[in-house]
Order: sequence, then structure tokens, then C-alpha cells
Amino acid sequence: MPNKQNLTERDICSQYINPALQQAGWDFATQVREEVSFTKGRVIVRGKLHGRGRQKRADYILYFAPNLPIAVIEAKDNTHAVGAGMQQALGYAESLAIPFAFSSNGDAFQMHDRTGQSTPIERQLTLANFPSPADLWQRYCCWKGIASPEKRATVETPYHDDGSGKTPRYYQVNAINSCIEAIARGQKRILLVMATGTGKSYTAFQIIWRLWKSRNKKRILFLADRNILVDQTRTNDFRPFGPAMTKIVNRQANKAFEIYLALYQAVTGNEEAQNIYRQFSPDFFDLVVIDECHRGSAAEDSAWREILDYFSHATHIGLTATPRETRDVSNIHYFGEPVYTYTLRQGIADGFLAPYKVVRIDIDKDLQGWRPNKDQTDRNGRLIADRIYNQKDFDRTLVLEKRTELVARKITEYLRAIDPWAKTIVFCEDIDHAERMRQALVNLNPERIAENRKYVMRITGDEPEGKAELDNFIDPESRYPVIATTSKLLTTGVDAQTCKLIVLDQRIQSMTEFKQIIGRGTRINEDYDKFWFTIMDFKKASELFADPAFDGDPVQIFEPKEGELPVPPDPPDLPDLPGDEPPLPPPQPPLPPLPPLPPDGEPRIKYVIGGEVTVYVVAERVQYYGPDGRLITESLKDYSRRAVRKEFASLDDFLRRWTTADKKQAVIDELEAQGVLLEALADEVGKKLGKDGKAFDPFDLVCHVAFDRPPLSRRERAEQISKRDVFARYGEQARAVLEALVEKYADTGIQDIENISVLTLDPFNKLGTPHELVGAFGGRPAYLQAVHDLEQQLYA
Repeated sequence: MPNKQNLTERDICSQYINPALQQAGWDFATQVREEVSFTKGRVIVRGKLHGRGRQKRADYILYFAPNLPIAVIEAKDNTHAVGAGMQQALGYAESLAIPFAFSSNGDAFQMHDRTGQSTPIERQLTLANFPSPADLWQRYCCWKGIASPEKRATVETPYHDDGSGKTPRYYQVNAINSCIEAIARGQKRILLVMATGTGKSYTAFQIIWRLWKSRNKKRILFLADRNILVDQTRTNDFRPFGPAMTKIVNRQANKAFEIYLALYQAVTGNEEAQNIYRQFSPDFFDLVVIDECHRGSAAEDSAWREILDYFSHATHIGLTATPRETRDVSNIHYFGEPVYTYTLRQGIADGFLAPYKVVRIDIDKDLQGWRPNKDQTDRNGRLIADRIYNQKDFDRTLVLEKRTELVARKITEYLRAIDPWAKTIVFCEDIDHAERMRQALVNLNPERIAENRKYVMRITGDEPEGKAELDNFIDPESRYPVIATTSKLLTTGVDAQTCKLIVLDQRIQSMTEFKQIIGRGTRINEDYDKFWFTIMDFKKASELFADPAFDGDPVQIFEPKEGELPVPPDPPDLPDLPGDEPPLPPPQPPLPPLPPLPPDGEPRIKYVIGGEVTVYVVAERVQYYGPDGRLITESLKDYSRRAVRKEFASLDDFLRRWTTADKKQAVIDELEAQGVLLEALADEVGKKLGKDGKAFDPFDLVCHVAFDRPPLSRRERAEQISKRDVFARYGEQARAVLEALVEKYADTGIQDIENISVLTLDPFNKLGTPHELVGAFGGRPAYLQAVHDLEQQLYA
């Protein structure tokens, strides 16, 4: 038997942990998953580039049945103690809502029971005494209060499997299982809170599917408040229900189906005869699911509440990204505390949602206000009421045409600099404002309009042609429309996967509405290179980021100076210092006292002011969203320096880690997981030194940026090897291989020479077969040692 302490972690898994699990009765085909990456890795944005942070990966997740996880195991090699992986395992168990955490080094198992049913909470088990699936499942069911046969039958009903291999994400599993277990326990009102873009409809489908298949719920009503939400759900996630499903249309209540989808306006009305839902008996539905339930279902006097009260015997599930809590409307008062919550911040941290930058643009008249001259009239000849008009008035009671043109020009400048085809939503104050914004954007983009008039479209509820283009706008494969101007229609429920720019020229006072608008851009679509997005804010709406109720800060906030493009630049070398912001223009002279405001109830008048009133940008600013959720304004170089020094306190620490690493690529991966974008850093360092940044080794970039050491290029390091004649002790063929490896390093970097498969490539294949080349060193161990010695020489 080999010395156990010489075995790798994977050897410990295959030779000790796997046999123990098999002996305990775990089925490796259906109940055991190894090396499970359950997050995607946070998207890290620097300038125009992005990368991925480190994924969370569990060595083992154990399931009673598919998507019913009950245990996690963290393995370590035998140089560690049995419980060395326990804290890591507990972190994963917490994320995955798993009650049992194990750690092992191949000698035994350390078990932690989070259910509180075991005394002591943590204890050691021999390899032969690992618990069976039935044992852990019984404990799980007792912990959840679902131990009776009928409750377990509901909870054990399988998920829908379409055969494509698609599986729910870990947080969807948590949400689905939490909901099913609550219903099995008899809970009648349930609230699920999941950030926009995290798959609420798919989650709802799996919940309904399992309850329907278990016959716990036989007839289900799914309610939404927008037609597009109902149609998207029916044709996409709910498709497997097939002929058992119908959509209620034309105010007809056909009682022959089991799954009903409805727009709540289609089943309610002001007249009793219009309340189609009353054609069903109060106990017809067993389950009512309310999508986007923040939009009024919890208000005591809302039409949705009429439906919920009528079907009061049914179980009610509310789905929302933004639960509403006001004096008049409370989701939590109606549904109770959420059974599961997955926030925007969590989604960004896990890499399932897109982070974003903010471009803040302040306009002079917005900050200083504007007052008409005595007896001044607007372009329609109306006398303008004499008072100060400010940001809350613009485009509601007063239109400054030059302001509209300025906003449209900033949007156009951004798109021309970044990507003219980036899908963009412009949120305006009202339909009139959306139309004026459309006209301004059309006039600023004549070449795009000449290619296709639908480059800019107004998509509002009152205009059939614009509404007809909504499906094309959200379709990733459809180029047009590119820019959509709107007021309210696109604030919620629209799955705009490739939206890369959101423009806020609308005053937003509601945190619920703000989160919904931000949610239009948070979806990631890797196929179309959508990993992050930008918010361009003209109305200080992004000040809501500072509200404690907001949970996902931006990666960058940018306020361009007058004359600058509204494009967030690659950050400068040094962080911004206090006082660096551009000065405000000189204050205007004091204004005379204001006349009284019009009495309440008077019709709103909208004054239109032409080009005689000019406007200009006062300030713009950009900030990044950091790994800890805080805003940072610093250069890529400074950020990288801080990230490296967080991992390595000194140059000696870094050199020790680099020298002792079996593969340098492992250290490179660790740095990139900390957000150090080596490729972008190479470009920046190269520009500063007047050299090709791609010629630098990651080792030199780190030593230069973090520890102020002058960098050498890979070619310079290779030439030093040649001068020292370090290969004299090897035979002719082995020397040829090492010299080719040095040349390969100079050309492409350290990662290639560490991979033994490089011997199959040119020029090595001209020197002999891989077997012959390895044999020239005396075998594989000797070859790997020679490569290791070469690396030591390269970095000496």
C-alpha cells in the first residue's frame, strides 16, 4: 500500500471516500455528484474588459433523489486533519440549504448536523459508519416537519426532466424545495422573493409541476398583470403542461382544463358580469400563483385581492423580485415572511446576474432650476406661470427642447463609442416625453435610420406599432429595434436578455420600481457577449443605490465633464482625490419671491420652451462595483496591486508561493479569481513602459504592479537561460527538448510548457514521439522534474 500522505486529494476521494459511500448504500448514478460547481463566478468588470471570479465548487453533494440535496462533503489530502475541510463544507451547506456537512482526509469523517437533532452537533465517524441515504433523509424530514407518509409523498415527487440535461440552479432548487415543503406542512400563503433575471417563471413551473404530479394540487390558476408575461410563460417554461393547460381569453371560463393562465384584467371588471372568475366555484382551484405580486395583489382593495379572497380555500403563492411594503400595500402582511429569498447582490456575487456601471450626468438647469422672464410665453403662446422650475418639473410640466436634445446626444455619443447596436431602453416621464425623445434620437442618427427606420422605436401602451415591435426588441437574434423609448411599459416582466444600456430620464421615487427597471439589464447572455451593462442617469435616480433597501451596488459610476464622451474610461493610474470633481458654474443672482403655486386639482399644463433656453452638462462620474459590494474609483493597476497584496503580504510571500507551486498556472488562476485581469493589466503596463504588454510573464506583471520590481519580458528571461548554459548535464535529445520548451515559453508563456501534451506539437513532434522524448530524460517523473528545474531557472 502506498503511503497515504503521498496521495493527492483526488486519490483520497477515489480510494477511501468513494468506497465508504458505496458501502453505506449511496448510488453514484443518481445520488452522488462529485466536484460540483454550483456558482458561475462573479463577473469582474474593468474598463471595457471583463473576467470571471472563482466558482464555488463542492467536492461531493449527496442527494436523496435528483434535486433533493441532503449532504455535502469536503475532501482534503491526508496531510490535513480529518476536520480541516469542515468550515468550507459548512459554507457550502449554508448556501445550498443542506443540513449535513462532512469533512474527510481519508482516515475518517467529521460530521456536523445543522438540524440540531444530534448531540454533540459535531462528531467523528469511521469510514465504515457513514450514514445511509435513508438515515439522512429520515432526519431531514423530521427536521422539516414532513415525516408523515403523505407529506413525504409530495416532497419526493420528481422534478420535470425534459431530457436535455438542463438542471435548476442551486438557488432555484432551494426556492422550489422550500415552497413544496411549506405546502406539504399545510402552509396556505407563501412568498418567494427572487431577483429579476433569476428564473422565477421556471421556478414556478417546477413548483406547480411537482404539486400537480403528486395530486396535492389538481387545478391551478397562474395570474399575471401583463399579457406578455402570460404569453412568455405559456410558450416557454410552462410548455410541458401541454393539453392540460389553457389561457383564459374572451372572458370565457372553460372548466375542462387543469392549468389556467390568466391576465387578471381578463377575469375581473367593474361590472359583476365582467368578473369571470366567479363562473368558477370558490373551491375550483387548489392553488393560485401570483406573478409579480408586488404590483398590487397585496392591496386590500385591489382587483387581485378580490380574486384571492374569492379563492380563499386555495393555497396562494406570491412571486416577486421586489416585495412592496407601504402603509397601504404589504406583501409580507398578506403572504407572511418569504420562505426563500435570493437577492440581486447574491446573483451578482454568484455570477448569474450581470453587474453594471453607472454614468451620472448632471444638467445645469436640473441643479439650479429655471425661472421664466416676466410675461414669457412658451412656443404655443401660453403664458408660463412665474416660478422656479427644476428637475421634478422637466418633461412633466415644462419641456426644455434643448434638454431633450442634450440627453439624446449623450445616448448617441455613448452608443457610437461602445456599440451602435447595443440594445437600449430609455425610460421617460410619460408618453409625450417618450415620443419627443424618439424624434431627437432619430434626428441624431440619420445614417442608422436610413438603414432601417426601426433603429429607434417608441414602445408605449398607447401605440400599436411600437407595441408590436416589443417581441423583436427582446429577441436576441433580431437586430431592430435597437433603441426603445418608453415610460412604464418596459419597467417589469420583459425578458430583455441583451439590453446593454438603460437610460433614466425619469424621476423614480419608488424603490420597487427602481429595482424593476434595473432588472431589465441584469440578465447575462454569453452567446451575445452580454456580461455587464451600463445605466445612464440624468435624474439622480441612482441615488437610490445608497438606500439601505437596495442590495446590489454598481461596479462603476462615471460623471463626464462637459465636452467628454459619456463613456466610462479605463480608470486612471491614481484613484480620484477629494476635490477633483469639476467646479460648478458660478451661482445665479438671487431671485425675487415666488408667486403662489396653482391650486390642487387644476389640470396639468405642459409648457414647451424652444431653443432660446440652452442647457449644458455640469458633471459626470463613473464608479465600479467591487467584490465586497462597495463602490470603487481606482485604476486597474491600483486595484490589481490591492488584490495581490490582500493575497500576498510581501514579495517574499509571493515568491514562496510561486516557487513551491507544482504548476504556476494554479497561482495564475488564484490571482484571476481575485479579480486580477492579467491580460488587461499587461496592456496597461505595456503602454506605460512603451513595450508590448503581451510579452510580459504574469510573474513579472505581479512583481511590477504589486511590489514595484522592474519587469522582464519572457524573451529576456529565455535569453538569460541560454547565456547560463544550464542544460549541459542532459543528453542531446533532452537538451533539444528543453531548448524548444524555452522557446515555447518565450512565445506563448508558462502555461504551455507545464502541459506534457505540448510534446505532441511542433517543433517537438519533429524531435521524436512523446514517449521517446520523455524517455530521453529517463521517464515521466524525471521529465517533470526537468521542467520544474527549468522553471526555477527561468524565475531565478
